[in-house]
Amino acid sequence: MTHQRSFAGQDPLILTVPGLGNSGPGHWQTQWEQDLTDCERIDLGLWDDPHRNTWVNKINLAVHKADRPVVLVAHSLGCLAVAWWAEFEKPADGKVLGALLVAPPDVEVRPIDRRLTRFAPFPHGELPFPSILVASRNDPYMGIGQARHLARAWGSRFADAGEVGHINAESGLGEWTFGRLLLNQLLPWPVVLESTQRVPLGSFHPDRALRRLGA
Repeated sequence: MTHQRSFAGQDPLILTVPGLGNSGPGHWQTQWEQDLTDCERIDLGLWDDPHRNTWVNKINLAVHKADRPVVLVAHSLGCLAVAWWAEFEKPADGKVLGALLVAPPDVEVRPIDRRLTRFAPFPHGELPFPSILVASRNDPYMGIGQARHLARAWGSRFADAGEVGHINAESGLGEWTFGRLLLNQLLPWPVVLESTQRVPLGSFHPDRALRRLGA
């Protein structure tokens, strides 16, 4: 019996992975943790002085500690931490159902913050689990074209979030319904997690908002 079979039928644990500076009270990640059942944050530590291997180890510990399958929901530099964790650990037991990777920053060419370069270069191997990379058309941390290229390198589906900046608290997204709909695409069964406001799956049009690159 494989690990993947042993996880069948279990509700997944949603693990949020914030980026540089952590996610504050106005951030959609914080809102999801408050509203969704079975959603908690990985405390990466060193929020203002990030260290790649420390963050990778914190993700590894959280995933292995979970007694059920997990879905990773990363923002900004947290996306790079997830990608490097996958590169180093090469998880193949089916425990990670997928990852929602929101607004990864440029860590190689023109990084806005020098601390981002600690996660350079980009790991270019395909992620060993389903993933969706979400990018904004006016994100100051990474251009939309570079984001599409990164999604292709990681084997991720690509989602265009429109013009919403860095998709953070300053974007004023509230609970970010579009992101919640994308999260549902990573679940193996059509379940909407309990929330103060249910998001109807029927209102999502993947042919308009989400497509696999190169298709």
